[in-house]
Amino acid sequence: MRILVQTLLLLAACTAFSAIGAEMGVVGPTYEVAEPDLIEVIQSRLKQMEMSGELARKQLDYRDKVVGGIEAPKAIGGIMATQTPRTFYLDPAWTVDRDIRNAEGTVLFARGLKVNPLDHVSLSRKLLFFDGRDKRQVAFAKTRLDASSGQSKPILVGGEPLKLMRAWKRSVFYDQGGALVRRLGIRQVPAIMSQDGKRLRIDEVLP
Repeated sequence: MRILVQTLLLLAACTAFSAIGAEMGVVGPTYEVAEPDLIEVIQSRLKQMEMSGELARKQLDYRDKVVGGIEAPKAIGGIMATQTPRTFYLDPAWTVDRDIRNAEGTVLFARGLKVNPLDHVSLSRKLLFFDGRDKRQVAFAKTRLDASSGQSKPILVGGEPLKLMRAWKRSVFYDQGGALVRRLGIRQVPAIMSQDGKRLRIDEVLP
C-alpha cells in the first residue's frame, strides 16, 4: 500500500510540472547555435602558420628530433663500465601457464609443463653489449667482432649506432629501453651473453 501511494504522488508531481511547463511557453528570444566548423578552423590555422613560416619551422624541428632520436638514442640508465668482472648463469626455462595448441587444436605444450627454449633451438651468435660512448669499449668490441667472424651481434647500451654502422660497415643494434640488459641481469659492460649447454652464460668483462 505504501509503495502504491508513493507511486501515485510521483505521477501527480510529474503531471504538475508538465502543466507548468506548458503554461510558461517560451521565455525570451531564442537563437540558433552557430559554431565554426572545426575542419575550417584547423585549415585556417595551418594556412596562417604556412604563410608565417611557423609550419616549416615546426616540421624541421620534428624532423631533427626524430633523426636525433635515431642517431643518438637515450642511454640506458643503471649500466656502468665493468669494474669487477663477473660470470653468472641464467636458466631460460619457464612454466607454461595454459595449454598451448596449434591451428588444429592439438595440445603442443600442456599447462604446468616446464619448457626450455634451448631444448629446441640453439643460439647462433653471442650477444656483445657495450657502451659506444666509451672509446675503450668500442675498441674492445671491434676487436672481438673481427675475431668472431660474424658469430657475435653488437648491441649498444649508449652511443650512436648509425655512426658505428657507417664506420664498421656492419649492423649495430641498440637495446631500446634496456629490455635485454634488465632481463639478463646485466649491470656492467662490456658483457657477453653466450649459450652454455641448456643455460645462458653472461660474462661482464674488462675492456
